Amino acid sequence: MSENQRLTHLRADGTTHMVDVSDKTITKRVATAEALFVTRPDVIEQLMSGNLPKGEALGTARVAGIMAAKRTWELVPLCHPLPISKVSVDFVAEGDTVRITAQVTTKGVTGVEMEALTAASVAALTLYDMTKAVDKHAEVTGIKVLAKSGGKSGDWTRGDKR
Repeated sequence: MSENQRLTHLRADGTTHMVDVSDKTITKRVATAEALFVTRPDVIEQLMSGNLPKGEALGTARVAGIMAAKRTWELVPLCHPLPISKVSVDFVAEGDTVRITAQVTTKGVTGVEMEALTAASVAALTLYDMTKAVDKHAEVTGIKVLAKSGGKSGDWTRGDKR
């Protein structure tokens, strides 16, 4: 691997370190990620109508996702604390699946992909927690970045629909 292809989180000796971002330019950065929560259609109906035994899960999951985005740097060891300016977490029911989309915005020196992934993941985990009494076979899957913008590497959008 050439010098300019080296992974930025690795030192020359192979040990990990936190990347120095102090010389990077401050730009607006946005990332969107998704997670899928899969359960039975009758559970989706209860979830979307707010009639689960544990109560209204979507609002709880939205707040959990927002809180998680703001604390990503505490959860993922090499992430930087960021001045997050906006987090949105949205839910769309599709048959036996709830598609959770999280979008995070900052004006800073590094991207917010990890914050968007964390928000979508924790929102999905919260849905699992609030529905496990009615479906122990529910699943969280499909966690991925959909798009990012800003910064030196520019804009990127996932091309596949996997």
